[in-house]
Amino acid sequence: MKSFKYLIFRRTTQIGLMFLYFSANAYGWHILQGTFGSSLLFGVIPLADPYTTLQVLSAGFLIGADVIIGALIITLFYMIVGGRAFCSWVCPINMVTDLANWLRRKLKLDKEEVNYRFLKRRTRYWIMVLGLIVSAIVGIAAFEAVSPITIMQRGIIFGFGTGIAVVIAIFLFDLFGVKNGWCGHLCPLGATYSIIGKKSIIRVKHNHEACTNCMECKIVCPENQVLHMINKESIFITDGECTNCGRCIDVCKEDALGFSIKKLNKKS
Repeated sequence: MKSFKYLIFRRTTQIGLMFLYFSANAYGWHILQGTFGSSLLFGVIPLADPYTTLQVLSAGFLIGADVIIGALIITLFYMIVGGRAFCSWVCPINMVTDLANWLRRKLKLDKEEVNYRFLKRRTRYWIMVLGLIVSAIVGIAAFEAVSPITIMQRGIIFGFGTGIAVVIAIFLFDLFGVKNGWCGHLCPLGATYSIIGKKSIIRVKHNHEACTNCMECKIVCPENQVLHMINKESIFITDGECTNCGRCIDVCKEDALGFSIKKLNKKS
């Protein structure tokens, strides 16, 4: 059970949030209403996705103070807990891509010599900027209109239509195409939260003395470039692209990795 502790926590969180959004529509609950783009917590506290808010502003729309406050609340929250925790603990697409990459390992579709030269991880940052530019040109929140995250969330709440094809396409892309292709290379929300959470204080810390260099952590990590310190030094993972998913901690039999609070007044 220990080897799946954080995985179970994440799935419980993701499914629980989806259930609350579904229940708001199906049963009239007021715990969590709306979508990830704009929500109300307990019918009072506004929550808004920072990237969606920026797209709306780029499109030239005036937005209410509640949306701005909601975006600031979400930004502050992920600045503390780790920006890309949204990707691994909240986003429903993560369940799809995790399944694809688990099957990818089981089917032994990965080969060490594979190098995705045509698709770099920084591509998501360019897509993030492009989304804002296109929003300004066409006058709508461009990425939000085609976002697989929104499509899947609305599908869970209201029922899937043709949008299910987008979710299947991402699954197949991650399974047979690029490893961690969508979340690790293309998703602009991942890029946004990487920037937001770059200085967050809740981080994974590596204990060099306990590490046996088994590399199990790198096998399961969706952003394994952040684990550059493995078997080299005892430091925190400070890269904003870490999703704080905890899978590296789950698979580490030597307990060489664990969540800790990074001190802001000391260099880690």
